[in-house]
Formats: sequence, C-alpha cells, structure tokens
Amino acid sequence: MKAHVYVTLKTSVLDPQGQTIQNALRKIGYGQVDGVRQGKYFVLSLADGLAADQAREQVEKIARDVLTNPVIEEFSYRIEE
Repeated sequence: MKAHVYVTLKTSVLDPQGQTIQNALRKIGYGQVDGVRQGKYFVLSLADGLAADQAREQVEKIARDVLTNPVIEEFSYRIEE
C-alpha cells in the first residue's frame, strides 16, 4: 500500500517561487496559465496488512506532525492499495 502526500502553501501565504514559474511560463508563450503554486510530494510505502482506516490515520498524523509546517502549509493525500 502506498500513500501519496501533497503539501502546498496555504492560499493565504505568498508563493514567490510559484509566481516566478508563472512569469517564466508567460514569457515562453504559456500566457493562459493564471497561477502556479509550488509544493512538495511524498510517497510513503506502508506495511502490508495495514487496515485502510489505520493507514489513513497514520498518514494524516505523519503529514500533520512531520511533513508540513501547519502555520503556512496544508496537505492532501490519497492511498492506493
């Protein structure tokens, strides 16, 4: 089982790297891109036999306590069997 965790800056937090990427895209002809937010992506390999509810609980705790700075970041995840 694998968990895919996506960490991004909260929408209320300025994202200068995302703005730089958006400006670069505009300069090379991708002016239709209205915004870019950068973030982090993690793949967690979970132990075989872990129940789905336990997996969700563990992934949420890891994401909240270890992978994100809760002041400026938020996370989402998906688990695949």
